[in-house]
Amino acid sequence: MNTVKTFFLLTVMTMFFILIGRLIGGQSGMMFAFIFALGMNFFSYWFSHKIVLKIHKAKLIESSSPMMSMFNNLLVKANINGPKLYIYESNEPNAFATGRNYENSVVAVSTSLVEELNDDELEGVLAHEIAHIENNDILIASIAATFAGSISMIASMLKWGLIFGAFRGNRESGSAIGHLLVAILAPLIALIIQMAISRTREFKADYTAAQITKNPQGLSSALEKISYFYENHKLEEEPSPATSHMYIISPLAGGIGKLFSSHPPMQERVKRLNEITF
Repeated sequence: MNTVKTFFLLTVMTMFFILIGRLIGGQSGMMFAFIFALGMNFFSYWFSHKIVLKIHKAKLIESSSPMMSMFNNLLVKANINGPKLYIYESNEPNAFATGRNYENSVVAVSTSLVEELNDDELEGVLAHEIAHIENNDILIASIAATFAGSISMIASMLKWGLIFGAFRGNRESGSAIGHLLVAILAPLIALIIQMAISRTREFKADYTAAQITKNPQGLSSALEKISYFYENHKLEEEPSPATSHMYIISPLAGGIGKLFSSHPPMQERVKRLNEITF
């Protein structure tokens, strides 16, 4: 099923890139977009986890670390082998999982997350990310992040191009209406795709994590702490909608951000976790 979803997502995104190429550059634009999409498909499938780790400057956690022992114990309980644990510097409490399969998957946690949570809460968060790997939904999320980031980048370039083109009086280069439509619709499409693939998988990962730890309250407490942070702290950098689905809770606050959030409401997740009994 996940293979079908991955193939479908790659197909949809490829067709969308071709449409962008057609609107911007006609027949030659379509050909360039097709080649670009093929390259994106290749790199997002094989190297998406390495790209994400490089962006965050994440480092492999030493095998002697107590957190590594906790992580390995959770892997044994989940009955999977291969995932690695990384840490990266950030003032925001966050964790994510990425990769294409067990052997090429990673879980990354921020330094702030480790500092803010107690052992039960940290175990719950690690189990949640391991659950994403166990449930085989990290590949499609990684591909979505890669493509959505590219779409947002193209849309941003088009919007600035339209602004500067208008100032220069250059209204003859290509279809201004087509460019404007792409600039407006591209981020919207990226958000809708993320919302479609992410909301149900978060509930499933929460439940799987509770099964692994046998302590659903650890994760529910961690979610409340992380949510409190995002509600009461101004972020150093505005989170990108293209990668917001890789946060353990949605960092997008209010208005349109809430409407197209890639995560279900935190209160509902906590409620469901607290109702689990073993």
